[in-house]
Amino acid sequence: MLQDRDGNLWFGTTSDGMVRYNGKDLEYHTPANGFGSNWVSSMVQDATGSIWFGTGGGVSRTTAQGFRTYTTEDGLPSDQVWCLLLDRSGVLWAGTENGVSRFDGARFIPFPIPAADLSKFPYYRYPKQINWMIQDREGNIWFASNGGGAYKYDGHSLSNLTEKDGLCNNFVETVLEDKAGNIWFGTRYGGLCKYHPSALSTSGSTSFTTFTRNDLRGDHIWTLYQTMDGTLWIAVAKVGLCRYDGTSFTCYDERDGAGIRVVQSLFEDNEGQLWVGTSEGVYRHRDGYFTAFSKEDALSGRYSH
Repeated sequence: MLQDRDGNLWFGTTSDGMVRYNGKDLEYHTPANGFGSNWVSSMVQDATGSIWFGTGGGVSRTTAQGFRTYTTEDGLPSDQVWCLLLDRSGVLWAGTENGVSRFDGARFIPFPIPAADLSKFPYYRYPKQINWMIQDREGNIWFASNGGGAYKYDGHSLSNLTEKDGLCNNFVETVLEDKAGNIWFGTRYGGLCKYHPSALSTSGSTSFTTFTRNDLRGDHIWTLYQTMDGTLWIAVAKVGLCRYDGTSFTCYDERDGAGIRVVQSLFEDNEGQLWVGTSEGVYRHRDGYFTAFSKEDALSGRYSH
C-alpha cells in the first residue's frame, strides 16, 4: 500500500492488479490496460511523482501515456519482483526471485549478492531471492535473503549477518529500522530479532535480542511496520497481528477480524490511520478496533470516518 503526494491511496493485490483510490472512486490497473501483472508486491514514488510497482511481470512505472513495464529484457534478473527500494540518491533497486538489480535510468544493472546454500532445503528453488530491502539512517542498504541471512551494503562492500552472528534465522522475510536506529529482522522460522548496531563497539554487549512464539504466538514473521507514534506492528503469518510498545506485546487474531489472521501489508496514511492489508481484504485500525474497508465503503466516500 502507498499514499502518493496527491493523497491517493494505492493498493496492490494478488489477483486484481493495482487499485487506485482517490477518496471517491476505485480505478483498477491490470495487464488489460498495460500494467505489468495482476500480482503486485511493492511500490514507491520517486522525486518526479512517478510511481514504480514491483509485480509478477516485472517493474511497472506510471507515465503520462499510462504504464511502462521493465522485464528481463531490460536487465531484471527475474520478472518476479518481490520488493523495491528507492535510495536517498534516487536510485531504484529491485529485489527479485533471482537476485537484485539497480536502475541506471534506462536499464536494470545486476548487483551481485551470494546465493544461499539451500542444500538442506530442497523445496526452496530460488537461492538468490531477496524478500525485502531498506536503507538505514547511515545510508547502508540491507537485503533480506531467502536462506542466506541478511546482507548490508555500505556503498563500498557487502557484509553478511547469519545465525552464526546471532541472527534468529537465515530465512529473512522483512527488515525495518526503528526510530532509535535499531534494525529489526522478521524471519520465517526464528521469529523476530532486534539488532543493536552500537553493541558491536561495547564490550560484553549482545548485538541481538530475539522474540519468538512466547511473545508473538508464532515464529513466521511476514511484515513489520512502525507508526509515527513509535508503535511497532508485527504480522505473524497465519496467526495474527501484534503491536509492541517497547515493553510488551498485544496480539490480535481472527476474533478481531477474519482477515487479521493473515496480514500481508501495513501502512499508515497522512491522517494517522493504520491500513491493514490481509488475505480477506483491507482493514483500518482506529481506537483499538479493526474495521473492514470494503468496495462499498470506498465508493460511498467513507474514507475518513
